Amino acid sequence: MISFLIRAAIFLGSAAVGLLVASLILSGFSAPTSGFIVAVVIFAIAQSVLAPFIAIVAKRHAPAFLGGIGLVSTFVALLVASLFSNLSISGVSTWILGTVVVWLVTAVATLVLPLLFVRKKVQEKKAQ
Repeated sequence: MISFLIRAAIFLGSAAVGLLVASLILSGFSAPTSGFIVAVVIFAIAQSVLAPFIAIVAKRHAPAFLGGIGLVSTFVALLVASLFSNLSISGVSTWILGTVVVWLVTAVATLVLPLLFVRKKVQEKKAQ
């Protein structure tokens, strides 16, 4: 149960970092502070639910798309988050770049955040 909560926290953290970076570097990508947490939670839930579903559909009907499942599920999760929160993405190029940026940043953050967490725990153990 604890490992599930840690994974969920890391996933939410990586989603927050991804949306934050995209909103900072893309002018048509806006995640206002007032609804940022709601947008992060909706995006993270949509991403975690949609990724396996899209992978199954692609495997059955379009195996060539399996490599792009992360990008497709990120795009759909951004679409869902923009519909149900105050996340705003305007323009086709911003949708494309936003999808790539959020996908890339969340992927890197998902790898880096656990390492930081483990490093902190190791340092705490050494200090005892």
